[in-house]
Amino acid sequence: MPAPLVPNVIFDPAETLPRPDLEALQLARLRRTVDHVRRAPFFQRELAARGLTGDSLRSLDDVRRLPFTVKENLRAHYPLDLLAVPREDLARIHGSSGTTGTPTFVAYTAKDLDTWSGLCARFLRAGGLSPAHTVQISFGYGLFTGGFGLHYGAEMVGAAILPAAAGNTDRQIQLLKDIGADALVCTPSYALTIAETMKKQGVSPGDLNLSLGFFGAEPWTEDMRVEIEKELGILAFNNYGLSEVIGPGVSGECPYRDGMHVQEDNFIIECLDPETLEPVPDGELGELVITTINKEAMPFLRYRTRDIARLNHEPCPCGRTGVRMSRVTGRSDDMLIIRGVNIFPSQIEEALLRIEGVAPHYQIIVDRPGYLDELTVRVEIRPDSFSDEMRVMQQLRDRIARRVQTVTGVRCAIELAPPETLARFEGKAKRVVDRRLSKGGL
Repeated sequence: MPAPLVPNVIFDPAETLPRPDLEALQLARLRRTVDHVRRAPFFQRELAARGLTGDSLRSLDDVRRLPFTVKENLRAHYPLDLLAVPREDLARIHGSSGTTGTPTFVAYTAKDLDTWSGLCARFLRAGGLSPAHTVQISFGYGLFTGGFGLHYGAEMVGAAILPAAAGNTDRQIQLLKDIGADALVCTPSYALTIAETMKKQGVSPGDLNLSLGFFGAEPWTEDMRVEIEKELGILAFNNYGLSEVIGPGVSGECPYRDGMHVQEDNFIIECLDPETLEPVPDGELGELVITTINKEAMPFLRYRTRDIARLNHEPCPCGRTGVRMSRVTGRSDDMLIIRGVNIFPSQIEEALLRIEGVAPHYQIIVDRPGYLDELTVRVEIRPDSFSDEMRVMQQLRDRIARRVQTVTGVRCAIELAPPETLARFEGKAKRVVDRRLSKGGL
């Protein structure tokens, strides 16, 4: 058994509840939630149509009798028609930016905010954060839930907080140097941007006090973790959440970093085949579906996250009893179908980051110039690997093409981009450009 990377500290006794006790708590909270959520007319209609009440649920398996909730339901009931409490009971409202359609809003009571803070505190403490630390939070503060969730979670741990917000990377590095924060919170792609800018400035990891990083809000691979840890000189921990369910805090890694423990005293999680909506065997990829069982303002039944991951019910040496989920490998609605082959952007990232000379910046372009889909991957080359010799660049291009084809099963065109020419991201990275959409090809 490998040693834990940081001390194994349990923040909340609920994290180690024996499974029988945890499941009894889940069922009690599920029954209560089903009765509570009926205060929203949408859920009242859906549950009445199925003849369901809290008392009609006899076991946790009965969660499959409940209706699904999808993001379109939030948009159809814009802005807050899914509330299960009176408007005067709200303490805060968060939401999406609405850049891809009608925005969606989620609401919290004061109790919800306290619950949310505690869930974030759990994974932060599990990743080694302590009251002795100073945390620089480089997430955006606004409608996005990430910055606030981690802020109040770190505050509950007792750590000092520097709310740097996102953007102005030069300023971020100056703050890291001047204030001496030893923990960084942001998206993994922005962590790489910070590392790259540090290198340009001649700032090495040894010039900073950083030792920990907590990253989420977008899928990232294990290879990207290795890159971040090398470039920033830290231990990087993964966490997962989504605004519709609560925000960050649904799950997070323990000191063994072998999956993220789901906070099952607050959520019932299913892993379903996205086509049949039937459960997949333990350890197989499926779409995560989450039922909130400890929320007041906007509890959701069987929310289809569209996130693809695996569940692992094997015991963990850390003693936490919540099921572990893998990294999110992609989204069921972001999956690319190229000539009949299903591809996730994370597969391409995994292939690229294992090739020497390739920087962790890329763009995937899908097009249909005729009758067949074409996949192009633009890859940025590291400065020390970029060459004016056509032969050298062609050899690198061929290596990349072979690796991507081996991982995805699809042949694609590779375009090599000079160093520092592809977009950097302060928030969630936007890696895919699907030109078929503008041509009405899907």
